[in-house]
Amino acid sequence: MQILDGKETSKAIRQELAEAVQARKEKGQKTPHLAAVLVGNDGGSLTYVGAKVRACKEIGFESSLFHLEDSISEEALLAKVHELNNDDEIDGFIVQLPLPKHIDEKKITLAIDPKKDVDGFHPTNLGNMVLNLPGFLPATPAGMLELFKRYNIETSGKHCVVIGRSHIVGSPMSILMGRSAYPGNSTVTLTHSRTTNLKELTLQADIIISAIGKPNFLTADMVKDGVVVMDVGITRLEDTSKKNGYRLVGDVDFESVSKKASFITPVPGGVGPMTIVSLMMNTLKAMELNHK
Repeated sequence: MQILDGKETSKAIRQELAEAVQARKEKGQKTPHLAAVLVGNDGGSLTYVGAKVRACKEIGFESSLFHLEDSISEEALLAKVHELNNDDEIDGFIVQLPLPKHIDEKKITLAIDPKKDVDGFHPTNLGNMVLNLPGFLPATPAGMLELFKRYNIETSGKHCVVIGRSHIVGSPMSILMGRSAYPGNSTVTLTHSRTTNLKELTLQADIIISAIGKPNFLTADMVKDGVVVMDVGITRLEDTSKKNGYRLVGDVDFESVSKKASFITPVPGGVGPMTIVSLMMNTLKAMELNHK
């Protein structure tokens, strides 16, 4: 069994990005600029956006954080999005989800200029992904593809079972793993809450991607020997032995499944760090696509 170490892989990619930024600076070219819009004070969002800002600083990107009150109107947030769309200094930006209930997330996503949509959620970018055209892949799936590449994991002809059909992870991964490319060329089964024979399917799988947010859901009796497992789930479980009072666990019962797997991501330290570094890769790509 080999650990798919997202922490070390993302560290290597950050170094590569830092060198690319330095080379741009030496040529007198523009420094990539990533902006984040954060509405309210959701704990997970604050942590995630803070990590993005730190990553920008480490790589040498410029970054801007717009922290808005959760009472902001939908109209005012749309105005902020349009302002960022038209700001030539900013190469890419994200609007951190979830948003307060009085704001229509789809309306905000649709308002973002696809050329600056480094989260890869705009329908234009999702369409480009389906057609294998230039654009931005959603950050978490893009990070997972990098792990497949960097660990030279064979995907062609393999049976890949994806658990979860969210538009952020499950659905895009099912498309990406089935496309004619590497990583890809897999036979993909997309499963979800209505799938009745899940265990039967996971036992056939050469690759399992789990993104449902149910702690320790995938157990050893559900997988075959040699399976490749990517665990996207992350749940806080109360743990009084920990200083912060909780521990993070994934969808996969790591202790038992890792004994049968050929490759497996840990939680934390697997897919998570790759998501943030993919956002940085998309920001650099935004500059190139926009010829800056």
